Amino acid sequence: MEEERINTEKIEKTEKKVKIDIDRYRAKEGEKISLKKFSTNCDMDVDKEYVKTVSMTAALEELSLYQAKLYAQNTYGLIIVLQAMDAAGKDGTIKHVFSHLDPNGVHVVSFKQPTTEEKDHDYMWRINKALPRRGNIGIFNRSHYEDVIVTRVHNLISTGQLPRDLIDRNIWMERYEQINNWEKYLHQNGFYMVKIFLHVSKEEQQERLIDRIFNQEKNWKFSMGDIHEREHWDEYRELYEELLENTSKDRSPWYIVPADNKWFTRYVVALITLDVLKKIDPKFPKLSPEEQKQLERFRDMIKKETDKPLEEIRKEMEKEEK
Repeated sequence: MEEERINTEKIEKTEKKVKIDIDRYRAKEGEKISLKKFSTNCDMDVDKEYVKTVSMTAALEELSLYQAKLYAQNTYGLIIVLQAMDAAGKDGTIKHVFSHLDPNGVHVVSFKQPTTEEKDHDYMWRINKALPRRGNIGIFNRSHYEDVIVTRVHNLISTGQLPRDLIDRNIWMERYEQINNWEKYLHQNGFYMVKIFLHVSKEEQQERLIDRIFNQEKNWKFSMGDIHEREHWDEYRELYEELLENTSKDRSPWYIVPADNKWFTRYVVALITLDVLKKIDPKFPKLSPEEQKQLERFRDMIKKETDKPLEEIRKEMEKEEK
């Protein structure tokens, strides 16, 4: 009866979630990518309030259950990469999707401009240091992909510490290969990775940047650097298209998620995370036959002597066993 009740609750929660085929946002391996073909707005006929108040709540509850199983099983790990143009909503997505999970099993890392120490190492050094443990979910706010995007836009490779004889026109394709091999290595060691590009329009980005200027509660987010980066908008888009084409693999796919409507973005990201957790399919560990026998015996004794302290019931059980 208990199992039937749990299954019924699962069905009810599943029915509350608005169904979205997240595969429509996946960058297919080997396919040419044009960001113009991917919408920046909610591209489905769904009720905003229902998604925000009902579907999102159901998705987060299910996400929490799967995270608990992942943590308890302690064999697989999961890495969520978030990349985007400025003001696309990475911080808000992390807050609304992942802050509801058990903080013991979630680790958020924001990759800013490399420090002096980080520049003294290879570009993957700081990424490797931030990888999650088994049983954990690691959220990367920006990632190793900065070193094939920002580094390229601003030609930072020419002013860095990489030996000159290693810099040639093939360096970026070599980096794609290095990244693909690294992500394959992680997958083969039980660490799944899902990469999400929050696809915001230039018009929506402008509105959000203006809001940071006039809304005093958001003044702290303002950076003149974000305004400067808008001058490179077309170059960034071209490089992201190249990146998506070369690094979206079936084992570690990219998803191009509409980011102009924050409520929809967050829901899709929650569903993408749910999807990969279901593929991992973690389970709560089973007790050994002896532990299961003790548990059932202890449970039976508690039912008979509900008012007794647990430690006294344990002593009685030990006496009976002798």
